[in-house]
Amino acid sequence: MIISGLTGGIATGKSTISAILKECGAIIIDADLIAHAVVKKGLEAYERIAAHFGTQILLPDGEINRPRLGNIVFNHPDEKEMLNQIVHPFVFEEMERQIREFERKNPASVVISDIPLLIESGMHKNFSEIILVYIPEYLQIQRLMIRDDLCATQANTRIRAQMPIEEKKRFATMIIDNSDSLENTRNQTIAVYQQLRR
Repeated sequence: MIISGLTGGIATGKSTISAILKECGAIIIDADLIAHAVVKKGLEAYERIAAHFGTQILLPDGEINRPRLGNIVFNHPDEKEMLNQIVHPFVFEEMERQIREFERKNPASVVISDIPLLIESGMHKNFSEIILVYIPEYLQIQRLMIRDDLCATQANTRIRAQMPIEEKKRFATMIIDNSDSLENTRNQTIAVYQQLRR
C-alpha cells in the first residue's frame, strides 16, 4: 500500500486536490473531518477543550463554537499550541486506525492523508511522499478573504499563524501549483497520482 501525505496552507485548495485524487481512485483520509469528529460533545478531546477554554467557546447546545475558538487560537499562539496538543493525539490515533483498516481491505491501494499541519506537527516524517498544494502567499490572502469573508488584516493573521508556504516547499517531494486554471491543476494532480501508482 502507498501512503502519502497531502498538505498546503490555508486557502491553497487542498480540498480541490483531494477531490481530484479521489476521482483518480485514491483513498483520502481527511484530518480535518477526523478533527471535527473527535471533538464532538461528550468525547474526551471535547472535555479537555471545554476544561481549558471554558464555556465561552460553547454554543447553547453545548457543542464547540468553532468561529469563536478559531478567533482565540489564531490570535494567541500559545492557545493554538494548547489546542493542537489536545486534539492531535486523538486525530493521529484515528488516522492510524483508518490506515490499518484500508491496508487490511486493499493492500494495493493509494492512500492519501490530507493533513493541513502535516509538517508543523512532525507527521511528515511518517510519509515517504509529501504532496504540497502550493499557491503564492498574495493569492492565498486573496482567496482566504473571499472564501471566509475576511478583511486583509484578518486573512494575514490566519496565514501568519501557519508555517509560510515557501518554507513548506522544502519538505515536499511533489508540488501541485494551484495558482493557475482548474484544468492545469487537474492535469498536475492526475500526473502526481500516476507517479504514486508506479
